[in-house]
Order: sequence, then C-alpha cells, then structure tokens
Amino acid sequence: MRRLLDCCRHQCRLFFIALQFFTRLPIPRWVGFEEDWLRHAARYFPLTGIVVAAASAALYALAMLLWPPVVAIVLATLGGIWLTGALHEDGFADMCDGFGGGATRERVLDIMRDSHIGAYGAIGIVGLLALKCVTLSSLPPGTVIAALFVAHPLSRLAAAALIWRLDYARPSGKARALAQQMSSAEFAIATVSATLPAALLLITGHLAWPALLGSALAAGLVTAWLGRKFVNRIGGYTGDCLGAVQQVTEVVFYLGLLASVQHGH
Repeated sequence: MRRLLDCCRHQCRLFFIALQFFTRLPIPRWVGFEEDWLRHAARYFPLTGIVVAAASAALYALAMLLWPPVVAIVLATLGGIWLTGALHEDGFADMCDGFGGGATRERVLDIMRDSHIGAYGAIGIVGLLALKCVTLSSLPPGTVIAALFVAHPLSRLAAAALIWRLDYARPSGKARALAQQMSSAEFAIATVSATLPAALLLITGHLAWPALLGSALAAGLVTAWLGRKFVNRIGGYTGDCLGAVQQVTEVVFYLGLLASVQHGH
C-alpha cells in the first residue's frame, strides 16, 4: 500500500511539473523540482490540455451570456493564450519564420532561436488565429465546448508523438529537458489521457463518431506530414516545432468538425 501511495504521489508530482512548464498556473509547494522529473512529465502534456480546455470552455460559456458567439470565441481563445503564456503560438510563429526564411539547416535553427518575429511569423500567427476563431464561431455552441475538450489534449498528444518518435535537433534548448526519448509506456499514458474526453463525449452523444474519427485522422495526417518536414529540414524537432504541431493540429481538428457539421455528419 505504501508503494502504491508513493507511486500515485509521484505521478501527481509529474502532472504538476507539466502544468507548471506548459501553463502559468501555480503548483503546490510540496511538488518540488528535479530536472529528471521534467523529462518524465511529458507524459502529462495532453492532460494539461484538458485543464486549458476547461478554462477556455468556462470563459466561452460565461461570455456567451453577454455577447455574440464570435466575441465569446475570441475571448476564450485569448484566455487560453494567456493561460499558456502564448508558448505554443510563439513556437508556431518561430517555426514559420525559420522554415520560411532559412535555406539551410543551420540558418533555420538560427532564425527560430531569434526572439524577434519576422514577416513569415507575423503573417502565419495572424492567419492561424483568425482561422481558429472563424472556424469555432461557425460551430454550434455545444459543439464548440466539445471541440475544445477534444482538440486541446489531442493536439498536445500530436506534439508528444514527436518527442516519442523523433530526435531533438539542437544540442541544447528550452525543450531539451523534455526531449530525452519518451518511452512507449509514457506515450501510452499520454494517449489514454488525451482520448478520455473524446470517449466521454461519444458516450454522452455530444459528438458523433464519424465526425470525431475524421477530424482526428486529419490531425494525425498533418502531424505525420509536419514530422517528416521537420526531419528533412533540420533532422528532428525543436520546442518551436512542438508548439507548431500543437497549434496546427488543433485548428485542423476544428476544421474537420466544421466540415462534418456542414455536410450533416
């Protein structure tokens, strides 16, 4: 029993470490920190997505009481960005700059390391956020909340898949501590936590399985395409690549749901 309690406590600690790394939320003092914990905390990356989804969905529901759907969507999106410190959006913008402006592997990595945003990054992030807000505002309100609870953890699972399957492209970096080769068991934990909301929504009838399956498949295909692109251009992934995959697959999932709604599936 003591070993079981210690194991549960350690898993809680890893979750809080992931929450601290990927969001602005404070964590209990008893958690502490060791660098090795951060590597193992990557298994709970999707679970932090459920926390972000819950906060965004709550803000959306409250805003819908006062304003039109499009305003509620923008506020919910901004709330999610604030909660994560724009970590993933910044990664997407840096990836756009690096892959858009770099001709060689070294140049791509140098551009992505630069904290200044360029034309590719600015255009990319504005276009992505606009597409996200327009797509969500075109969905029925109930579907929006369901979409948030599936897309946030699922898109983070897509990013975790890169950690699981690819090599880290830099000798050092902010995401290096997360990049020490996620085991298959750890990825299985990430998969279970990412799919739990989807399973609950299917059981309760809030999402139809063809819509969910088609949207998830589209997100998976985009993840595979981006992963191949990262390997071909820089030999692996960086923290910016993880953020880019999270953002792109999230939007792709929303687009898949909207296509399903538009065509009555």
